[in-house]
Amino acid sequence: MLRLLSLIVLLAGCGGPGREFRGLPATRVDVGGSVFDVRVRGNLAEAIRVNPQYAPRFGPIRERAGFAMAQVSGCRVVGVLGDQAVATGVLSCDGRPANWALPAAMLRFDCFEVDSWTSGDTEYTDFECTPY
Repeated sequence: MLRLLSLIVLLAGCGGPGREFRGLPATRVDVGGSVFDVRVRGNLAEAIRVNPQYAPRFGPIRERAGFAMAQVSGCRVVGVLGDQAVATGVLSCDGRPANWALPAAMLRFDCFEVDSWTSGDTEYTDFECTPY
């Protein structure tokens, strides 16, 4: 019984927002098959990948998470850190319209890779995405 209770407590922490984003509404975004719950607070955004997907490295997931954060926040994403499951983005909202509001429904984008390049140890991927 104690093992079951311990397992339930451990699993309850999975998939939830980080401390800074608790209590904020999530907008679900599908970017080329990667589904994220995105939350925005100030100049930070958090994208939690909620679908089962093989992701051996963060590179492709980082680009998709950054795109999802930009679509939800209305801001330019200047940096993304994290791993294949949870990513945190730094936002630059200088050009965001004054009447910006969180999207009310799930956003879906069809994306394909158009280019990739390496700078030092970091690999970057360029995607072209269209809403559907």
